[in-house]
Amino acid sequence: MSTDPHQDPDPDPHQNQDGHAPRPWTTTPLTPALLRGALDLERTARGVLPHRLPAAARARNTDPGLAMAEAQPSGVRLVFRTRATAVELETLPTKRVYAGAPPRPDGLYDLLVDGLPAGRGTVAGGNVLTLDMTAGTADMRPGPTGTLRFDGLPAREKDVESWLPHNETTELVALRTDAPVGPVPDRGRPVWLHHGSSISQGSDAASPTTTWPALAASLGGVDLMNLGLSGSALLDPFTARAMRDTPADLISVKIGINLVNTDLMRLRAFTAAVHGFLDTLRDGHPTTPLLVVSPTWCRIHETAPGPSLPDFSGMSEGRLCFRAAGDPAEVASGKLTLSVVRDELARIVTGRAPDDPYLRYLDGRELYGERDYAELPLPDELHPDAAAHRRIGERFAALAFTPSGPLDPHRRPPADPRP
Repeated sequence: MSTDPHQDPDPDPHQNQDGHAPRPWTTTPLTPALLRGALDLERTARGVLPHRLPAAARARNTDPGLAMAEAQPSGVRLVFRTRATAVELETLPTKRVYAGAPPRPDGLYDLLVDGLPAGRGTVAGGNVLTLDMTAGTADMRPGPTGTLRFDGLPAREKDVESWLPHNETTELVALRTDAPVGPVPDRGRPVWLHHGSSISQGSDAASPTTTWPALAASLGGVDLMNLGLSGSALLDPFTARAMRDTPADLISVKIGINLVNTDLMRLRAFTAAVHGFLDTLRDGHPTTPLLVVSPTWCRIHETAPGPSLPDFSGMSEGRLCFRAAGDPAEVASGKLTLSVVRDELARIVTGRAPDDPYLRYLDGRELYGERDYAELPLPDELHPDAAAHRRIGERFAALAFTPSGPLDPHRRPPADPRP
């Protein structure tokens, strides 16, 4: 495996593993047929930019944070069938730099061959977005494309998946291989559509295939469509409509932490917004198994409301922590804490259940609770680390995707009753 930070308009041939004459590179158009996990492909001056929200939803959004999160391709992967022994992916990444903090690591790409790990790498170059969290400013510096190459793949027909970085905006410029590629035929795997916060997007996971939703999907034998949106699981109606209109066999929504740490709404508005979000989902998926997941354990917001405020004192050492800035006494006037959110979500699901037998509730503390925090603490008091992502993914798969679980991939609900 190698990387090249420079665009190569006339790719060289690749020397075969057996030492025989090299074969020329095949450049394959980047089309939706080869891409999974994205709801839209935006044509750019260089190639295509995957989006996890469709254009109609993006047109309703005014938050630059959400715009950045949905364009970071968590769960998005190129999937194709080929005999190629070498694969090149040319991309234009956008790297984030935080003023006063050490450089962030480059976004990781994971390669799977027939579902098994076969390589990992980064792409150099790219645009650089400098964010000053103290001043609230952002500055973009354009940069060159880079190329990631995976060599030595088995010389047989196989399924290849190239998972894009879960936390780095990535324009796709070119896919080059030393043998033709084609789309992977439908394997009959159920599609799992999931929505949540930065924890669901991947936060501090080790790589794109080890975010907790990606791990759970692999263990559960389902195809992931990840709408984990960093800082933006806020019950936005346009997100609900995007999910309503997305084909899916299984759906889950993880609600709560962003509503608390943004201090966005009070209990009265929260209850109505949850009902509205679920009503919209049911407009498009009336009998699809739907799991409502409450927040995982977060010490600072269990009984203290938001907002969450950053502590910049450790930024120069690469440490950023958060604290709860709300007053627990304000809960009486309707401010949200994670405890309040869990109780209300359980009440809402219980109240809706008689009319919706395919709706279920999961307490997020079953995925990561107080005992887990003692063993695997949240490094910044908000986001799980790589080990905690693995634990959450394994537990979600065991609780949700097993026979008789709320998202049993082998159980099929009745057909849509609407005419």
